[in-house]
Amino acid sequence: MFNTIVTPRFGDIDGLKHANNISIAIWFEQARNPVFRLFTPDLDLSFEKWKLILARSEYDYVGEISYGFDVNIRTYIARIGNSSFTIGHDAWQKGKLCAKGQVVIVHYDFINKKSVPIPDDIRRSLEEHLVDAESIGKQ
Repeated sequence: MFNTIVTPRFGDIDGLKHANNISIAIWFEQARNPVFRLFTPDLDLSFEKWKLILARSEYDYVGEISYGFDVNIRTYIARIGNSSFTIGHDAWQKGKLCAKGQVVIVHYDFINKKSVPIPDDIRRSLEEHLVDAESIGKQ
């Protein structure tokens, strides 16, 4: 599991002094970088090196996130398939779960425009961060 600390910026906050829904999606995206580095360590976005494409995303907002307090984003692998995998995220503030989400990422060849199997060495690295469903949602 990876942990990313986010400090909400003034621009992340809506008129009710809560993090707006797009900010949480952006924070989750930022927290995926350690997973992306398993595939492309330098995060080079060239067609020759970048091999990931987002196929699906979903978010549940289960509590308020307020300005003035850091947010801990926990990122983990929820599922690994042949050419795709699911990344899970939890956002915690002041010891409370505030948002959770999942994205499906496909290992993809942009030049040939097709999905490709996840290499065995990267699969092993993903497995190190695999979290079972029972432990999700606990601090």
